[in-house]
Amino acid sequence: MTAAPSSSVTLRLSVMMFLQFFLWGAWFVTLGSCLDSNGLASIIGSAYGSAPIAAIFAPLFLGLVADRFFPSEKVMGVLLLIGGATMLAVPSFAAKGDAGVVKNLFMLHMLCYMPTLGLGNTIAFSNISDQSKFPALRVWGTIGWIAAGLLVGFLGWSNNLQIFTLAGASSLVLGVFAFFLPTTPPPAKGQPLSLSSLLMLDAFKLLKKPSFLVFIVCSTLICIPLAYYFSTTSIFLSDMGFRQPASSMAVGQMSEIIFMLLIPFFFRKLGVKWMILVGMLAWVLRYLLFSFGAPDQVVWMLFLAIALHGISYDFFFVTGFIYADKAAPATVRSQVQSMLVFFTQGIGMYFGYQIADAKMTAHVGGHASLATAIKDATVPQTLSYGEKLGQMFSVGLPEVNPNLLQAASAQWKNFWVLPAGMAGAIAVIFFLFFWDRSADGGDSKH
Repeated sequence: MTAAPSSSVTLRLSVMMFLQFFLWGAWFVTLGSCLDSNGLASIIGSAYGSAPIAAIFAPLFLGLVADRFFPSEKVMGVLLLIGGATMLAVPSFAAKGDAGVVKNLFMLHMLCYMPTLGLGNTIAFSNISDQSKFPALRVWGTIGWIAAGLLVGFLGWSNNLQIFTLAGASSLVLGVFAFFLPTTPPPAKGQPLSLSSLLMLDAFKLLKKPSFLVFIVCSTLICIPLAYYFSTTSIFLSDMGFRQPASSMAVGQMSEIIFMLLIPFFFRKLGVKWMILVGMLAWVLRYLLFSFGAPDQVVWMLFLAIALHGISYDFFFVTGFIYADKAAPATVRSQVQSMLVFFTQGIGMYFGYQIADAKMTAHVGGHASLATAIKDATVPQTLSYGEKLGQMFSVGLPEVNPNLLQAASAQWKNFWVLPAGMAGAIAVIFFLFFWDRSADGGDSKH
């Protein structure tokens, strides 16, 4: 068992989590809305798609480099420094309308960033004495995401290209800080390099266990409807009259803090199956609230849907990371964490982003006209400190053609029904076919 971490180690791991998710949350939350507002709507799907593509290739890099030759914190630092430099270049090319270069910069940044998710988990799990301590560290990532959203909203940058400058600078800071993290030796150092290790084949052997196979398949499939939220919600909320979607969406992460800290309690009471299932069902409810709240812009329904992020994300993703770490032999833990990112953030999210973008283009045709009308009717203002605070969570549309609003709202209602149905169907499959009591301390049925 790993020795109990000192207060210094705990502090450094907490700062790592904070900065890692601050830099991601600074730009990813309102990426779609920002590109849409700056004449780059044509690359929204491919821009979001850079994340899952990077997640697909990340395990190959981790298996070749991080697991064998270099300490995890050193690899993480180098990647973040390169990724930060690429992100800092985005605003100038975006201002010129150079969509091709911007798209490639996003891809390069994410190729550097996505491996750090697996590296961060490996560093954390390697330096804590018990798995139950992980949520208390991971919650600082949530706080970082919230801080990014609130800062972007306060500055009025939800649709401003400066979000990429903020993200790039944050990446550079974390890149330097990573070199001061606890030394985490490569777990497979000294072992002969093999194709099976490089391609995560050792981790794939866990798929022979029926319960783990069901977990991976359902985790991959559920990420398809999940991608709808990340890629289109900021655009949807702008159409519904939300002034700063970045800070409004931070409400979801605020609820995430509460449920993150409660994970050990619920883990003991509910176990893996019911926690993941509740997380899946929360996504169903979220999309239904979006759907039925859209026609009349029912603010409380939209905010409640956002607030469900705590249950939907923590109970699904964080529980999944813990389950994967518990199911994996010690020698391939890093591989298994990477494999989970490969299937969820990679395969599942990639298809999800492409489907969501295609469905929005095909079925929410009224968005473009409504967005233009809102932009034309919005009068630029110089805001005081207090007014900037007030705009962060304010909701209210300017005077626009009611026919445009009615048409777009009806289309948004239909748009959200599909991901709700998909998430519901996958939850049923998971309920029927997953059972692994060994994950909760009992005996495995399979």
